[in-house]
Amino acid sequence: MRYLHAMVRVRDLDASLKFFRDGLGLVETRRRDYPDSRFTLVYLGAPANPGAEVELTFNYDDEDYGSARNFGHLAFEVDDIHATCAHLQAQGITINRPPRDGRMAFVRSPDLISIELLQKGAALAPAEPWLSMPNTGSW
Repeated sequence: MRYLHAMVRVRDLDASLKFFRDGLGLVETRRRDYPDSRFTLVYLGAPANPGAEVELTFNYDDEDYGSARNFGHLAFEVDDIHATCAHLQAQGITINRPPRDGRMAFVRSPDLISIELLQKGAALAPAEPWLSMPNTGSW
């Protein structure tokens, strides 16, 4: 058996690509448009592990997917959690659970999918502004 992908439905494909591609640094591996069936699939992989993908499903017709809290989360290992969170924050993304411990943070996608960021290897030394930053919202 081989893991293929996790699928998440997105309401705004451009906003989701900005988050996953431009914010998190995932790479689009392929895209399939099905205009007759009214949806588009975009597959994204992490540069170090492109075969384990996230599939963004964009349905052309509006649909309420709820708060997405029942999904759980996607987890990504990052080389520098402080730099990653600073980059995401500069993109306008809220850091819901800052990396106060130098090891773990949570953010949410435009569709409220929880994203866990984990420091590769040992935790970084706790540092500001993360050390004193409170949690924001839920993740």
